[in-house]
Amino acid sequence: MNALLVALGSHGDVHPFVGLGLALRARGHAVTVVANEHFKPLIEHAGLGFVELGTDREYRRLTADPDLWHNSRSFKVIFDTVLQTVRPLYGIVERFVARTNAEGSEAVVVASSLGFGARVAEEKLGVATASAHLSPALFRSAHDTPIIPGGPLRPWMPGWLKRLMFAAGDRYIIDRLLAPSLNAFRAELGLPLISGILRDWLHSPRLTIGLFPEWFAPIQPDWPKQVRLTGFLLYDERGIEPLPPQLLKFLAEGDRPIAFTPGSAMWQGRAFFESAADACRLLGRRGLLLTRHREHVPPDLPDGVRHIDYAPFSELLPRCAALVHHGGIGTSAQAMSAGVRQVVMPMAYDQPDNAGRMARLGIAAIVPPKKFRGPALARVLGHMLDSPQVTASCRAVAEKFIGADALGRTCEMIERLARRL
Repeated sequence: MNALLVALGSHGDVHPFVGLGLALRARGHAVTVVANEHFKPLIEHAGLGFVELGTDREYRRLTADPDLWHNSRSFKVIFDTVLQTVRPLYGIVERFVARTNAEGSEAVVVASSLGFGARVAEEKLGVATASAHLSPALFRSAHDTPIIPGGPLRPWMPGWLKRLMFAAGDRYIIDRLLAPSLNAFRAELGLPLISGILRDWLHSPRLTIGLFPEWFAPIQPDWPKQVRLTGFLLYDERGIEPLPPQLLKFLAEGDRPIAFTPGSAMWQGRAFFESAADACRLLGRRGLLLTRHREHVPPDLPDGVRHIDYAPFSELLPRCAALVHHGGIGTSAQAMSAGVRQVVMPMAYDQPDNAGRMARLGIAAIVPPKKFRGPALARVLGHMLDSPQVTASCRAVAEKFIGADALGRTCEMIERLARRL
């Protein structure tokens, strides 16, 4: 089998597909990952095939846009970018299909949520395609309704009102933003016009995989019938580089530190880290500030607070007392697996929904961006660190990861999909 994995987004979006690619390769399949040039070193170092979709300069320009993290303006920023990838991604899939047909091998495409061009190619070329969504916020429901940043939906609303608001959002906002460009390209290919793009079309009718477990977000009665859940794919570059000696020394010197990260794609993190350092000072706790952007780190850190560029969370978090972060699904999953307390400052996309689900599990507290200041953060962290109930909840959630084989189940679904054609 030849697998083409389409991974669009930041490190948290790309890492699971690299892990999936390694698992498929270990099962004897050929794997190529489509991603931005920014991730070429990571993917090639893992020994997987790489096809570029977008330049590193384009990635850096996008992540430098402050609107990327605005709770409402972010959607237009990201979807304007996605629409620019539709035609080139279609071409990549078209060439992949032609090559595999010439070789006489099975072809399968697994596309992340932003891989619109792969969905168009599935319809036109008939290639076996699975949509793979990392977080439950991608699924509409009038029952367990996802938290949509900047949106008016509330959990207490009756189902009929939720459905009406979803329909209005589709008609007057989402489809107006996405449909003209998508339908113009589809018309060139002789494909019919579409609507309800995020409601229905986003999910491949052959197979849609939710890359999260049932206990985190159960399948709802009004989700698409082709949805199957496998679990979190926890790949994070573990084993590629050992933890730096200076980090190991710091971890061994005293109490477990609190780790802080606003996400790999956050390029406006100075205020986040200033509040983090202040909270550590007020609590008298050690801290680790994780960012590749050293200009975001305050120049005068309190005693016991250190900065590191990066460390695999699967190795770092079991040695930490808590994690303060943005609520990205990859970071959240690693923290749940490690059994650490979390404080989440959700900004956009799926982050508020992920944070809400973890708060309901009793393992996370939420601090909105407008209230994310040192004193407020210190108070919330103090409660989380001192609560026996939070400790027990974190342990109970971590135990759910024991024996889970999300990668294996995901590979089996993809293999079955390829064999059906």
